[in-house]
Amino acid sequence: MSLLAVGTVAFDDIQTPYGHAKMAIGGAATYFSLAASYLTSEVRLVSVIGDDFPEETLNLMQGKGIDLQGLQKIEGGKSFFWAGRYHQDMNGRDTLDTQLNVLADFNPILPESYRTTPYVMLGNLTPGVQKQVLDQLEGQPNLIGMDTMNFWMDAALDELKEVIKRVDVLIINDEEARQLSGEYALVKAAAHIQKMGPRFLVIKKGEHGALLFEGDRMFYAPALPLAEVFDPTGAGDTFAGGFMGYISRTEDTSFENMKRAVIYGSAMASICVEKFSIERLKQLSLSQIEDRIQRFVDLVQFEQK
Repeated sequence: MSLLAVGTVAFDDIQTPYGHAKMAIGGAATYFSLAASYLTSEVRLVSVIGDDFPEETLNLMQGKGIDLQGLQKIEGGKSFFWAGRYHQDMNGRDTLDTQLNVLADFNPILPESYRTTPYVMLGNLTPGVQKQVLDQLEGQPNLIGMDTMNFWMDAALDELKEVIKRVDVLIINDEEARQLSGEYALVKAAAHIQKMGPRFLVIKKGEHGALLFEGDRMFYAPALPLAEVFDPTGAGDTFAGGFMGYISRTEDTSFENMKRAVIYGSAMASICVEKFSIERLKQLSLSQIEDRIQRFVDLVQFEQK
């Protein structure tokens, strides 16, 4: 089934202990769309770029079955740019520069064919932009996912809560869950956030895996131990792409299937971080993805005597 992805398509300048990638392809919607493209039939992208964004990358995305009708190109404009430096442990990072450029005046316009898309992912943008997208949808999608961040909790909390009421799955990290809920214990934080509206909550914990909540039910997926992590920049968005892509493919929003989706998301994220930028997501086979899924199964599978 089709999957609508709304978010940034951008350039990154990334410094990690493994090197420095200048003007690398980035953006939440870029990572999300590429990851999801391996798992579902069609990804419909809504974003904005300047005329500086490379045609080569757009051709790559179209070659993966990503529909770019909703990608606005602003002539004479510059694409969103972010620069950051990761700490030695790769868990913390410092933002060195952020340039909104064409994103500053982004007005998302959904083509008519996008408005009945059954699966929707709202990437980390202003709550106002996320609301504009929801207001253009016709009918009720099968599942709406959403990402957000601490900044919007500080700057636009009331508007953010209005959007959260309207989604089915909220995907955030542990720090964000604690801030949004005011609770330190993640189980209490999850209960508090679910009362805001979403049926499901996914809390990402980086190298410590991810938690899935629905009511009183909880599922934990570990992160796959890797010998080297080159660039964690797009890991969270790649996770969301794998998660939502699997749900879109299977058309099953039960808790049991959500558990499988978390594993698919975790597997795609573990692949993404093995190289800088989108390099690992450019050429993957389904067998490579299934092999990575099997590694997750082997990591947690045991027999009870």
